[in-house]
Amino acid sequence: MQFAAILAGGSGVRMGNPSKPKQFFYLGDRPILVHTLEKFCAAGCFDGILVLTPSTWIQQTKDIVKKFCPQYADSIAVIAGGAERNDTIMNAIAYFESKCNADDDAIIVTHDAVRPFVSLRIIEDNIAAALKYGACDTVVPATDTIVESQNGEVISSIPNRSILYQGQTPQSFNMRDLKETLQSLSAEESAILTDACKAFVLRGKDVALVRGDVANIKITYPQDLRVAESMLGA
Repeated sequence: MQFAAILAGGSGVRMGNPSKPKQFFYLGDRPILVHTLEKFCAAGCFDGILVLTPSTWIQQTKDIVKKFCPQYADSIAVIAGGAERNDTIMNAIAYFESKCNADDDAIIVTHDAVRPFVSLRIIEDNIAAALKYGACDTVVPATDTIVESQNGEVISSIPNRSILYQGQTPQSFNMRDLKETLQSLSAEESAILTDACKAFVLRGKDVALVRGDVANIKITYPQDLRVAESMLGA
């Protein structure tokens, strides 16, 4: 069984509108979230697709799905996310276990709602890697030199760029293993997590690399939206 969790819990602070989550900003004639959902629905390989959104935006999200994705509306569920990213993922796991009878071999593909240019190839590669390795992260090789600074004032080190990658999403996992790994974390470990893959790394578990794409951008700032508009019209 294969499930998709679209993480739509972000705010619009960096987009200049704190009251409107960035996934609901329009890209072309549709919200960003709709572009993302269409990619996962069109893949045709999921037993369930779930959108996790702020609790105050659940009804608006459902209305958007019905308006812009009527052909897929019955196969897309919407629930509240959690306080943190990994809390949101745990909510997704609980939903798939209780509502979709997810078994021990089930795969969960987690993806940022504001990465609307994810490709079918990336989705399929994630599923294949999660089935083979149990966990995977979508990445692209670092093209810029990465500079480390411990104090934010002077350079501490300049790592070898040839072994560095920039993380994207999807991140995909065996669902049971993901649940057990997240539950094993201490409060201190949970506090330093930026994503679920780091939980696996902390536990010494392998996380496979899936080749991403520079086009798989995350829309965070107004300039990102302008770039996305140009990509949409290309």
